[in-house]
Amino acid sequence: MNRLQESLSGRGRGPGRGHGPAAKAKNQKATLKRIWSYLKKQRISIISVIFLVVITSILNILGPFMIGYIIDHYILPLDIKGTVRMGLLLAAIFISSSLFTWLQTFIMIRASLKTIQNLRLELFEKLQSLPIPFFDQKQQGDLMSRMTNDIDNLNFALSQSVIQIISSILSLVGTAIAMLYLNWILAIVTLLVIPLIVFATKQIIKRSSVNYRNRQRDLGNLNGYIEETISNSEIVTLFGKEQQTIQQFGQANEKLRHSAMRSEIVSGLLGPTNNFINNLGQGLIIGAGAVLAVNSLVSVGVIASFLTYARQFFRPINQLSNLLNTFQSAIAGAERVFEILDEPVEVMDSPHALPKRPLEGNVEFRNVSFHYVKDKPVLKNLSFKVNAGEIVALVGPTGSGKTTIVQLLSRFYDVTGGEILIDGVNIKSYSMEHLRDSIGVVLQDTYLFSGTVRENIRFGKLDATDEEVERAAKIAYAHSFIKYLPEQYETIIESGGKNLSQGQRQLIAIARAILKDPDILILDEATSSIDTMTEVHIQKGLNNLMKGRTSFVIAHRLKTIESADRILVIKDGEIVEQGNHESLMKLNGFYAQLQKQSLQGEDL
Repeated sequence: MNRLQESLSGRGRGPGRGHGPAAKAKNQKATLKRIWSYLKKQRISIISVIFLVVITSILNILGPFMIGYIIDHYILPLDIKGTVRMGLLLAAIFISSSLFTWLQTFIMIRASLKTIQNLRLELFEKLQSLPIPFFDQKQQGDLMSRMTNDIDNLNFALSQSVIQIISSILSLVGTAIAMLYLNWILAIVTLLVIPLIVFATKQIIKRSSVNYRNRQRDLGNLNGYIEETISNSEIVTLFGKEQQTIQQFGQANEKLRHSAMRSEIVSGLLGPTNNFINNLGQGLIIGAGAVLAVNSLVSVGVIASFLTYARQFFRPINQLSNLLNTFQSAIAGAERVFEILDEPVEVMDSPHALPKRPLEGNVEFRNVSFHYVKDKPVLKNLSFKVNAGEIVALVGPTGSGKTTIVQLLSRFYDVTGGEILIDGVNIKSYSMEHLRDSIGVVLQDTYLFSGTVRENIRFGKLDATDEEVERAAKIAYAHSFIKYLPEQYETIIESGGKNLSQGQRQLIAIARAILKDPDILILDEATSSIDTMTEVHIQKGLNNLMKGRTSFVIAHRLKTIESADRILVIKDGEIVEQGNHESLMKLNGFYAQLQKQSLQGEDL
């Protein structure tokens, strides 16, 4: 529960955890420029939208002008036929404007969704390339929030932005020209309220940007907490912490409600404020128009046109203001997405990576040092050689560095000192794909994906035939329980394999590694969750699998590694003893002490 409490108290690691009040967007201009770099890839759609917006803007400006013209030249002179004829023309203008508006919206939404699709794909690809330490420091729920909520906010903004920006600018310019043409005095009266709109918008936007960023942060935290509690529901129930978990969720939920309320209240001021200023402008126009009309300086038709133009003039200003407000949420989400995209890929392929080829399996650790946290070494100047086909066991107390050794070999992490060689070549000279394809790993914590049993085993070799899958399952002694499942190999496994026992999940993971047929095999507590009786059968399959290939075996049950060719005894990140079981027992040193503890059932 400590980790669950950390997500609320701010002691945990990762984005949005313990950051305090969020700051304003770091660099809005840079973020907007980067967003545009994605959107501009849909050039044809953008050009089409711009063309349609220009036509629509012209039609929208022409409409009010026609209204005034019809009033002065047809309605007041009582020309019924001319009024009907011009009315039909005016209707055609409005209908055409509506159709073009729908078409430009359709094209823009399609371009926006394509842009978001590419961005989401790029984000997912980035997540697949990031090193293990990145995920150690992040909440899964927060990463999910960036992949979904933050990108959706950006999608909403993009689908409206280009149309509104272009349309608003064209409407402003065209309407201003039309008003100046009709009557320059009323045009100046209309322009008097613009400074008020700009000032009010600037003040509201400045405050809402901070609140939107806070809301996105709190939403990420809440999603992270939900993911943690659901994934670990058995632990919560086992320790009877349901009420405490509900209480902590309530605190996180209340924090999100508070930040969301603040963002909505502040941003919600924009509409009413601008409406008030718009109405003030309308009043000024009516007052000034009345004075001019009394003095015969303006006609009734011109005043009618002017009122319509005034509404059209204020509308794009309001749209731009609302667009800026909407973009605060989008920018906050985009920054969180770009933070992931800008994460350095610590483990990278060499530009001169060697071509793929089968590996013999000679492994050498040469003066290897490593630390997760600076100045806290886990491995200290470690050196050893493993010959091709040799079975090497790594034993030692918890935290001694056994798992770290095999993780470095798989390049889950890169060494902080020294080098690791396979067949005399530094592993950094192999491409990541080549290295990972050549190493098979069965970890202590097994994870199965949603899908069938067959699909989960085939994950080790995607082009494997059904016969190969079943043969691997038999070698791993998984076939003996699979054949009793409701649909045998076609039985659907729930996410994480929750409808199987831990031992069954481990057997499928072993079958997956067997199917991969790797050059180097790593078994990290591979039989730790299996009963002793089953372990005897599995060990036979593993022994067949390990024949002829370099194998690293980590096990707390020392009985399972007594047949290893060599045993490396690790303590505090250093090799303190090495040899086979018999020689180490004769030495009567640290390994013999571990054997004694193991026989007594004590933890190593």
